[in-house]
Amino acid sequence: MAGVESGSDSKGSVARVRAALAKFGLDAEIKEFDASTRTSADAEFVRAATGFAIGGVAPVGHTGPVTIFIDQDLRQYGDIWAAAGSPNAVFRLTPADLERITGGRVIAVK
Repeated sequence: MAGVESGSDSKGSVARVRAALAKFGLDAEIKEFDASTRTSADAEFVRAATGFAIGGVAPVGHTGPVTIFIDQDLRQYGDIWAAAGSPNAVFRLTPADLERITGGRVIAVK
C-alpha cells in the first residue's frame, strides 16, 4: 500500500493500543500513514477524556473510563479499520472483535 508502513512505534499512544489489543488476544498489524486521519475539532475535550489526540482515538487503551457506542451498520462489513493511538495509525479488525474488546453498546447511529 503506497504511503503506508507497518507500525513500529514502541512508545506513547500507539504502544498503549498495541498492548491493549494484545490483552484481548488480537495480534492486529498497526499501519501508519504519512498524513493524519483527523476528523474532529474538539481537541482538548477528546484528549482529556481518552488520552488520545483527535484523529487517533482508538477503541481500546483509553486513560480513563469512556462510554463506547458502536454503529450497528458496521456489522455488514467483514473487516473494519480503527484508529491506533495516533492521527496517522490504524489497525484492521472485525466488527465482532470490536464489540468483544470494547464491550461497547451496539446502537443505530442515523
